[in-house]
Amino acid sequence: MGSDYFAHESCYIDDGAEIGAGTKIWHFCHVMGTARIGRGCNIGQNVYVDRNVVVGDNVKIQNNVSLYKGVVVEDDVFLGPSAVLTNVVNPRSHVSRKHEFQQTLIRRGASVGANATIICGVELGAYAFVGAGSVVTRDVPAYALVYGTPAQQRGWVCQCGVKLQLANDTLQAAAACEHCGHAYRLQDQQLTDKRTEK
Repeated sequence: MGSDYFAHESCYIDDGAEIGAGTKIWHFCHVMGTARIGRGCNIGQNVYVDRNVVVGDNVKIQNNVSLYKGVVVEDDVFLGPSAVLTNVVNPRSHVSRKHEFQQTLIRRGASVGANATIICGVELGAYAFVGAGSVVTRDVPAYALVYGTPAQQRGWVCQCGVKLQLANDTLQAAAACEHCGHAYRLQDQQLTDKRTEK
């Protein structure tokens, strides 16, 4: 644990937690030992980070979010206020299922809206966007826009977060973001960044 991050005096940072330079942790948070938080993160009030949770660089975690064991958050992720991430599919108070914790993986650049629930065992693809109040029960492709209960795919989003307007749904549909001009190609229901094409 270094001294090159900020933690409000009301926080509990347990021995063994790793926190990167420039990270800010606000009121009433608890970071457990063996948790790893990257550089330049902003962690709002009343956030819990469990043992062995991994949080990448430049992650924004808003108020009242709990990251339980099994959660992995890559760089540049946004977790909205009161978003919920679980780690057991069928919890019971009287049955111990600690050996059944499932991993939830949130890929680089993804956003999870306020009050959304992410059921454990799923992967949110890079730059995916989960709408507020949604319940995600299955994997979400990269760049996909999903919302609802249960969440359904409603379109595609740019890395900047603006919904893309595809010309059509053919195998070779192309789109450019109206906001930043970033270009994409849709093929076999996967959106790819044209800059990465060979």
